[in-house]
Amino acid sequence: MQTRQKLSLPSMGCGTWAWGNQLLWGYDESMDQQLQAVFNLCVNNGVTLFDTGDSYGTGRLNGRSELLLGQFSREYLGFGRENICIATKLAAYPWRWTRKSMVKACKLSAQRLGRNVDLVQMHWSTANYAPWQEGGLLDGLADLYEQGLVKGVGLSNYGPKRLKRVQQKFAERGVPIATLQVQYSLLSTYPVTELGLKDVCDELGIKLIAYSPLALGLLTGKFTEKGSFPKGVRGILFRQLLPGARSLLSCLREVAEYRNKTMSQVAINWCICKGTIPIPGAKTLEQARDNIGALGWQLNSSEITELDKAAASADKKMVQNIFQTK
Repeated sequence: MQTRQKLSLPSMGCGTWAWGNQLLWGYDESMDQQLQAVFNLCVNNGVTLFDTGDSYGTGRLNGRSELLLGQFSREYLGFGRENICIATKLAAYPWRWTRKSMVKACKLSAQRLGRNVDLVQMHWSTANYAPWQEGGLLDGLADLYEQGLVKGVGLSNYGPKRLKRVQQKFAERGVPIATLQVQYSLLSTYPVTELGLKDVCDELGIKLIAYSPLALGLLTGKFTEKGSFPKGVRGILFRQLLPGARSLLSCLREVAEYRNKTMSQVAINWCICKGTIPIPGAKTLEQARDNIGALGWQLNSSEITELDKAAASADKKMVQNIFQTK
């Protein structure tokens, strides 16, 4: 067994995912240069956890997301370089069902990154549609840790019942689960308020990572019922959600104005105050600066209570990931 280094996670990370698993990073050379600047700004300001997946930028793009992330990591030479933590998620493809296939997948991710993966995560559970497939994948995940190929392992889109089973399975091999990643925001409180995941994670010593903390951009305040909508699925979803989110957005705006912060910063800070590690996406310097502005301060208890009430009163919630288990 190889010697393992301890996994260290910062308070906030940056995600390279997008709605529909479309690649945000690397459409063309000019965008790549812009994204290198985004990466540099984030690391220099203490945002050192970067989350991606081996299914992001696949097909003709040949794993472009991991390739670029590895390139950005190598070319950054400034403050905080030694703290960069790269997390990737391995997809539970139908043809990927043995433990060896997971080890191979992680090694391929490492090749694209040009470095070992720090945190490897199971992208989703197959329990909802092919429970027989999951055993081998989980064994492979544990193998990666035992072989010293990664610093930590995590899960994504698992509910408390499934999480406890996996934790027991891993504990028998002496493999700790470092993180659990779920969709969590003011418009998607389901994993915490209804499934009770935060309490279970605290009990098991697992860090809860909140993906889509800005609800695909709906909590930024940039979209209104009478304004323009994003194209495609996001636009359809926003048209359905915005009418029922009026009171929440109003409360969010009120807190932001009082704090002299943006709505995005308040929404992200709320996630931090709830004890999670939010991973908002950023593809421009403006977005990165806005996200970074969520750090270094905290909402007070009364503000959190008001936001909690507004979130609970929203008529419609964000659609849950179809792979989320209970």
